[in-house]
Amino acid sequence: MTIDPRDLYTVEEETVADLVAEVRESGEGLVMLHAVRGFIDAGGAGELATEHLLERFGARRVVTFDADLLVDYRARRPAMTFDVWRWRDYDAPELVVDALRDADGRPFLLLHGLEPDVLWERFVEAVRQVVERLDVRLVVGMHGIPMGVPHTRPLGATRHGTRRDLASPTSWFGTVQVPGSVASLLEHRLGRAGHDAAGVGVHVPHYLAQSSFPPAAKAALEHVTEMTGLQLDADALAGAAAEALEAVAEQVAESAEVAAVVRALEEQYDGLSRALGRVSLLAEQADLPTADEIGAEFERYLADRSRREEE
Repeated sequence: MTIDPRDLYTVEEETVADLVAEVRESGEGLVMLHAVRGFIDAGGAGELATEHLLERFGARRVVTFDADLLVDYRARRPAMTFDVWRWRDYDAPELVVDALRDADGRPFLLLHGLEPDVLWERFVEAVRQVVERLDVRLVVGMHGIPMGVPHTRPLGATRHGTRRDLASPTSWFGTVQVPGSVASLLEHRLGRAGHDAAGVGVHVPHYLAQSSFPPAAKAALEHVTEMTGLQLDADALAGAAAEALEAVAEQVAESAEVAAVVRALEEQYDGLSRALGRVSLLAEQADLPTADEIGAEFERYLADRSRREEE
């Protein structure tokens, strides 16, 4: 059976009609942001940014994708709540497009939820249909990339896009081949179809990649603001970002082993920064600690600290 991309989603017609009328009257075109869960998102950069946007700006549902067709339930089993004698709740997977308004009242779209497990090409085609129907002028993705960088330096980011002027003027990367994602395929296919699409990957210290790291979300939103002109109140995350950095600094200060690892990363970072354009952060360096080594140091530190507190 052939599945038509149009069969993958339903549209809130009244909301769409209002949006299209407003956008055409303003002549500006909409921006669509996206951050789907399921692939690399170091520090939860995209997920935390999405939570911030939904909490701060509210949302009206525009498009709902059919999870039954796109999600492999056996690979990612949704949570269910059992309450004494009955199944009380089911955390149904979602993949949706919402309409929000930024701090200046300008509308924009947010695609969020679980990354599809299957039918990637049809899903991307479905998103393209939505982009064209709603007069979207630019599509921008957000996520975190685990990198060999220290938390004591400003978070960098790699911008990429379907046009050179949408990308970073310089890059830590050369030519690399990585596992694909729906977000990457969406950007690629939209570009082939003549649409502007871009993405920002925040460079997150790889020893913090599995943690919730608000500085990464704040950096992602700042880059999106610069790229789109949307006012997304990234400064509202400043408090959480400062607390996260303070917690990491406390751990480093109490462990000579962790401090030594961070100093090594600082030296490498500073050297690579001076040589930017000639050396890649992905280049092999004999003295660069691995994520496992750094993680082991943190685990030893936390275990020692826990024992001291018990004593």
